[in-house]
Amino acid sequence: MSLKDVAVAVPTAAYVHIPFCRRRCFYCDFPVFVVGDSYADPMYRSRRETSATICQYVEAVCHEISISPTLSQPLETIFFGGGTPSLLSTEQLQCILTALEKRFGIAEGAEISMEMDPGTFDLGHIAGYCSVGVNRVSLGVQAFQDELLKLAGRSHSVDDIFAAIELIHQVEIPEFSLDLISGLPHQSLVQWQDSLTKAVEIAPTHISIYDLTIEPGTAFGRYYKPGDNPLPTDETTVQMYQQGQKVLTGAGYEHYEISNYAKSGHQCRHNRVYWQNLPYYAFGMGAASYVQGKRFTRPRKTMEYYEWLQNGAVIDCEITPPDEELLETLMLGLRLAEGLSLMTLVEKFGKGKVEEIKQCLQPYFGKGWVEIVEERLRLIDPNGFLFSNVVLADLFDKLGE
Repeated sequence: MSLKDVAVAVPTAAYVHIPFCRRRCFYCDFPVFVVGDSYADPMYRSRRETSATICQYVEAVCHEISISPTLSQPLETIFFGGGTPSLLSTEQLQCILTALEKRFGIAEGAEISMEMDPGTFDLGHIAGYCSVGVNRVSLGVQAFQDELLKLAGRSHSVDDIFAAIELIHQVEIPEFSLDLISGLPHQSLVQWQDSLTKAVEIAPTHISIYDLTIEPGTAFGRYYKPGDNPLPTDETTVQMYQQGQKVLTGAGYEHYEISNYAKSGHQCRHNRVYWQNLPYYAFGMGAASYVQGKRFTRPRKTMEYYEWLQNGAVIDCEITPPDEELLETLMLGLRLAEGLSLMTLVEKFGKGKVEEIKQCLQPYFGKGWVEIVEERLRLIDPNGFLFSNVVLADLFDKLGE
């Protein structure tokens, strides 16, 4: 792939990392800055607005945005992730959005998403976020059992969840997503069914289900080893996945991506940018961007991020080689229920490479995990999704030779 090729794709999406959290969840390996529980209490919000730490970070992110190269295309999606973005004041959020508008422009009808945690906002705060442009909320529920929330190190309770949902309904935000985690320590199938039932009753436009991954360096990484008690067995986690797929599709949600379900017309536009392997900007500590064929992750520690900015925010990395680009395209695109266009793969990587991919996948066509329908290569729900890691590992092994 040449520089000319990668320059054609112009980013229209931006991710902004807000690292602040009340506390670090036991499964979290994201770059976060713990500010303590009082910072998240809406009663203390005015005190937090003057926090030098948060204000300094917002100023740094705005500076990074202001000096970033622009390819003169307005943003169609913006995603505030973290961390806990709902620890920002409305004014701080508006500062970042204003910086993005000045530097890149924001398209009319742009999707502006914000991750929020129960117990970190009140009606005034969420109304303020909406007033400056937020039109999609992703609520980090994770579980509907207080004992599981405590075991996971979450800072909210079940009561906080329902209070947060009431606030979301009051502001009538157009898009509302709810996150759940399966495979938590001590989590039973009965508890999982209860969480799914409550999620369906709440009826958000979008639901994400993430299977717990034990990451090195996290509290869970110190407490547990994958496959050991009290973690659910592999058989149980498979049942949880199947249970989630059955309950949510039965309730009218489209299973459009391995971990994501949406009502018709309510897929997450921003996340589709990632899965379609399209370019995107990113800002803030630990944030990873993909612009003009270059994947770059900013420093994960606050002071190192500030130092990087002071030194000019140089993106020092190579363009992704074609072979790696192909593997990334397969890994991401096969997460989508619609899969990948064979015609597009041929145009980008060549007919020979596509034939090689088909040959690698022959064993999985017979298993009923993979299919080609209307010239699109895709995994079959649910077993193709369930065993996607097996399929992808084989592809990576054979294509990487």
